[in-house]
Amino acid sequence: MTRTALVTGAAGFIGFHLCRRLLNDGWRVVGFDALTEYYDVSLKHRRLALLAESPGFELIEARLEEPGRLKALMADLRPEIVVHLAAQAGVRYSIDAPASYVQSNLVGTFELLEAARATPPRHMLMASTSSVYGANTDMPYAETDKTDTQKSFYAATKKANEAMAHSYSHLFDLPITMFRFFTVYGTWGRPDMAYFKFARAIREGRAIDVYNHGKMQRDFTYADDLIEGIVRLIEVVPPAPEGRGAPVPHDSLSPVAAWRVVNLGMSKPTTLEDFIAALEDALGQKARRNYMEMQPGDVVATWADTRLLTALVGEMQTTPLSRGMEHFVKWYLAQYEAGAAQAAT
Repeated sequence: MTRTALVTGAAGFIGFHLCRRLLNDGWRVVGFDALTEYYDVSLKHRRLALLAESPGFELIEARLEEPGRLKALMADLRPEIVVHLAAQAGVRYSIDAPASYVQSNLVGTFELLEAARATPPRHMLMASTSSVYGANTDMPYAETDKTDTQKSFYAATKKANEAMAHSYSHLFDLPITMFRFFTVYGTWGRPDMAYFKFARAIREGRAIDVYNHGKMQRDFTYADDLIEGIVRLIEVVPPAPEGRGAPVPHDSLSPVAAWRVVNLGMSKPTTLEDFIAALEDALGQKARRNYMEMQPGDVVATWADTRLLTALVGEMQTTPLSRGMEHFVKWYLAQYEAGAAQAAT
C-alpha cells in the first residue's frame, strides 16, 4: 500500500524540498498551504508546479487556523505521518507583525494538534528553531539545555509549540518529534533570507547590509542535508514511557510522553564573513559591505550539538559550504536572470 503523508507548509522552502523527496521515495503526499503573501507568491506557485508533476501530490489551499479545517481533513485522509512545517517565519518580521505569529504559529498549531488528537497519525513531526536557545551562550547547543530566554517573539511562539506538543503527546499518547532547525540555505529558498538578499544585491551592484559588523556565526545547513535528517527521523518514532528499552545517548526523550526534540544542523559554525566569501566565489563577484549594528531579537552565534541525531539515525551527509553555494547560485541565476533575459528579448 502507498504510504500517505500530510505536509503543512508544502509550498514553502523546506516544505517543497520535503514533498519532492517523499514523492521520489514513493509516498502519496497531501500538501497544506495558505499561500500567504509574506514573500513572493509566484515563487510558491513555481514550487507547487514542480510538485504537481507527480501524480502522487495533492494540494489543499487553506489556513491552519481555520476552525475544524485540519480536523476534517485528517479524519478523511488518515495519514500515516504528519510533518508540520507551516509557520509565520522570520525573527525580524515578528517585531513588526507579532499578531500574525499568534494566528499561524499558536492558533494554527493548536488546530493541528486537535486534529491529531481526533485522528492520531503513527508519527507527528513538527518544526521548531534554533532560535529557541535564545540568550544561551554555552555551545554547541544541546537538546537538553534550558530554553527559557528567547530573544524574539518568533522564537517564543516556536518554544510554545514545543510545550503544546509535549502536553498533547502526554495527554493523548501522540508520538511527536520536534526539529530545531539551524540556519538553512539552498535552492528554492525564501527571498527574505540573508543569502538570497545578498545574491540579489551583489548582482545589482548594491551594497549588502552586514549586521553586528560581520561578527556573527551560524550553523549553516544545506537544505538537502536537512531533508535527509527529516526523512530518516520519520522511522524513529519516540517510544511511550512504559516498556522503553535501553536509553539513547544524549536523548531528549520526555520521561512522561512519547516526545523528543532533535537538532538538525551541520554542527560546524561558520562566520558570516566566510559565508559571504563563499557566495562571492560562487558568483565570481565581490560584495560591497554596509556594516551595521546588531538587529533586535537576533543572536550572535548558533552551533548545533548533533550527537542525538547521529545516535538516532547514524552519520549524516554534510554538504560543504562551497558546493552548497554553487548549487544555489546556479539555480538563482537560472530563475532570476536567465528568465528575465529571455523575457526582454
